Amino acid sequence: MRIKTKISLGLIFLFSVILLVGGLGSYYLRQLANDARAILKDNYESLQYARNMMQALDELSAPDRIANRVPDEAALALFAKNLSDQESNVTEAGEEQVTAAVRAQFNEWRKNPSDRLRIQSLRAKLYPITDLNMQAIVRKSNEAEATADQALLYLAIVVGVCFLITFTFIFNFPGYIANPIQTLTAGIQEIADRNYDQRLSFESNDEFGELAEAFNTMAQKLDEYEHSNLAKILFEKRRIETIINQMQDAVIGLNEKKTLLFANPVATRLLATTEKELVGKYAPDVALTNDLMRNLIQELMPDGRRPDKQEIHPLKIVEEGRESYFSKDIFEVNSKRPNSEAQLLIGYVIILKNITQFKELDVAKTNFIATISHELKTPISSIKMSLQLLEDQRVGELNTEQHRLIENIKDDSRRLLTITGELLDLAQVETGNIQLNFQPTPPGEIMEYAGEAVRFQAEQKRIALQIRLPDDLPRVSADLEKTAWVMVNFLSNAIRYSPEQATIVVEARQTGPFVEFSVRDFGRGIEEKYLGKIFDRYFQVPGNGNGKTGTGLGLAISKEFIAAHSGRIWAESEPGTGSRFCFTLPQISEQAS
Repeated sequence: MRIKTKISLGLIFLFSVILLVGGLGSYYLRQLANDARAILKDNYESLQYARNMMQALDELSAPDRIANRVPDEAALALFAKNLSDQESNVTEAGEEQVTAAVRAQFNEWRKNPSDRLRIQSLRAKLYPITDLNMQAIVRKSNEAEATADQALLYLAIVVGVCFLITFTFIFNFPGYIANPIQTLTAGIQEIADRNYDQRLSFESNDEFGELAEAFNTMAQKLDEYEHSNLAKILFEKRRIETIINQMQDAVIGLNEKKTLLFANPVATRLLATTEKELVGKYAPDVALTNDLMRNLIQELMPDGRRPDKQEIHPLKIVEEGRESYFSKDIFEVNSKRPNSEAQLLIGYVIILKNITQFKELDVAKTNFIATISHELKTPISSIKMSLQLLEDQRVGELNTEQHRLIENIKDDSRRLLTITGELLDLAQVETGNIQLNFQPTPPGEIMEYAGEAVRFQAEQKRIALQIRLPDDLPRVSADLEKTAWVMVNFLSNAIRYSPEQATIVVEARQTGPFVEFSVRDFGRGIEEKYLGKIFDRYFQVPGNGNGKTGTGLGLAISKEFIAAHSGRIWAESEPGTGSRFCFTLPQISEQAS
């Protein structure tokens, strides 16, 4: 039997125990609840009705009322209502006859309100109702107590049996898993100490048996490797070279001094040279006459730097008159120093992966999104126009339900229009067709533009926008509409995730050659593990949903807009204290303006 099956059976057993105890407890709890509910519904309410009718009779039998032959209308109404309720709540044997007698006596008294004896007789007929229900309460209470005793007995028996079985299971089962693992750990330690004669033997046909067999095979192979000769090492070297040469990606190897060690046929074809002219040469020397090589090793030079993730772009290489796109990966090859845990750099491996097909698919996807988004705008606008016509009083009056449906359609239409607009902006950014109108712009104008756009939204939640704008800020080089769009996106998110009557701080300040804009809210904040993803397309922070929150494109488009302005965008947040979203724009000196 497999280990997975054994563990599954053990868990199923424990689950069955829990289910049995829980089900038995739930059954008897439901029985007790039903008994209590029966007492409350069937009997307590009847007692309450009888008490209310007694109080009403006290009012009706007052001497002044009898003398004036004018009954108290409120007391009369109270008696009649409780009598009707009692007639609807007859649950005990004989209670219906007693209630009918009260009704008959009450009807007789109403014909002659001054008859004091009739009132006394009516009062006397109420006592049997009280007695019947009190007796029923005592009886049902005894039944509930018996049910509770029975439940305790059965639960004690079941829990005791389950405890003994479970204790035995818990005591024996962990050893079945832990003991082979301890044996395996000891065997691995022996192998680490270069004792390749170590072997394992598990008397089972499950995964541990297979693990012992694999361990013994590994130990045998390591022993053979330990005693192998140079011919076998050379054979393995040729095999690795064959694998590299058969790879469809371009692979280039360099040692720690940047001397070329190997290049497979794909790499030599892209470099437009031969392996003989590359191997053994100093890579920077080859880069003097080869532009592609210069591009590949620029990060490895002393003055080179690793580009940020946002700066990585595919390499476009023209091969046989056709443009192809490649992604570049550089891996450092490290080895442990002798008798030390420190890592020693022994070389680099450069891999160029052909991503032309994916690039073409991405372009096709972008064009498809742009076309679909553009085509959707017309019917959505038509829907909004039709909704406006439907709301026109001249077309006809609409009832409340129709108004509600129209408002829902309008909300969905606005959301669809926003989504298509974001998709169009994203398509423009991806294709490089975005048009930016750079002008010297005062930072206050950007903040004022964005503040006016969200003012109504903030007033609905009674949120205060606190503007911090120094007087001596220089102007920035920016497209007012696009940068204000980014600020509006920040403010909208801040308003959405802020509580009512909160404050949002909007600030601009100079930081070196840039002007930094920031929006600070005091909402729930964002966990650190999500901060690196919030500017990715379609990403939304889990658990931050407030109804319909959009497509997750707003921050991604904002990042592209700011990157097109040669600025930087980022977010700072801590759960429970709020978030701060920032971007920078290059400033314009007064001499240049």
